[in-house]
Amino acid sequence: MQASQNIVMPKLGLTMIEGLLAEWKVKAGDWIEAGQIICVVETEKIANEIEAPATGKMIEILVPSGTTVPVGAAIATWTAAGTMAAESEIAAEVPADELSEVAMAPRIEPKAAGRFIATPLARRLGRQAGIDLATISGSGPRGRIKAADVISATNRTCGQVAEPGASFEQADSVKLAVARRLTGAKRDIPHFYVAMDAEVSPLLSLREQLNSASDVRISLTHIVICAAARALADSPEVNRIWHETGFTKLATVDVGIAVQTDRGLMAPVLKNAGSMSLDEVTSASTALIGRSRSGQLALDDLSGGSLTVSNVGMYNVTYLTPIVNPGQTAIIGVGSVRELFRPGAHGEPTLKRELGLVMAADHRVLDGVSAARYLNRVLHYLQNPALLLRKPQ
Repeated sequence: MQASQNIVMPKLGLTMIEGLLAEWKVKAGDWIEAGQIICVVETEKIANEIEAPATGKMIEILVPSGTTVPVGAAIATWTAAGTMAAESEIAAEVPADELSEVAMAPRIEPKAAGRFIATPLARRLGRQAGIDLATISGSGPRGRIKAADVISATNRTCGQVAEPGASFEQADSVKLAVARRLTGAKRDIPHFYVAMDAEVSPLLSLREQLNSASDVRISLTHIVICAAARALADSPEVNRIWHETGFTKLATVDVGIAVQTDRGLMAPVLKNAGSMSLDEVTSASTALIGRSRSGQLALDDLSGGSLTVSNVGMYNVTYLTPIVNPGQTAIIGVGSVRELFRPGAHGEPTLKRELGLVMAADHRVLDGVSAARYLNRVLHYLQNPALLLRKPQ
């Protein structure tokens, strides 16, 4: 008879030290096929669906849904032809005594002897709102208090009464993960902002010429991504992230791309963008955005990079002041192109086409001068777009 093996909390990113086991997709006793989703793990970046790498049988669920678990800790046991990829990868990164001695959260029945069970997000929301969770009836399994229950209780406390016939829409795991990570980012990252306007008349003219000569359509987003990546390659002090007590320098220049999908906001990362020409950035980012919207991203697509580009210019927005993605250093918000008159060389009114850029940065990594230097470098490439047509030297 084959011995059981542990399934452990995987390490899904450079800065990940724990994950929220948001949802089990299987139960004890289930037969699992290779590639089947067994659970959903939320990190500071996104909700990740964890697949079984082989066929086997689930023996025991050790950790209930809604529990925050350290990386490398056992969450379930199973028997299979091969070990879970998560366990084999993490075992090399976590000392053996930590793998075997991690204490698991006890199962506490709701409201027994004045106690209750609640998800970590519900507890956090309760603390922020000053709500005693013991006074709330949970709508989850075994009376577990969920974030929606706390929000509903907060609305009642604040006098917000739903209209007759109105219903509360429970967010799915992806949207909850986005809400958690951005709330944490705004709270924990010391943001500051620098803003500039780029004169993009030459850029738009070059883009029109390129698109008229090819079936490959180059968008303004592609150009900004390429310029941001090229400027990042020129600015190693920006291509690093804050990790616990110091800096981590990144070996490659990768750029995140904010993508709105049916499942919520995603930020996949374009790898090695700093070494690409504009055509290569266009091709690779188009494919990456397509995988985001079709739900085909791999875990590696969501990790890495010190900076993200978020373009909302197609919605007639002059400026976007964004929030830094957890685990990164900066993000550039891109607005719409505006036509306006500026004084010319001799004071005459001259029509300009300007693009609004706002950079949000982590003050632990950058200061105002280094952020301004970097954004000026981005500006340099946007206003001299021919430099992006070839690979960097």
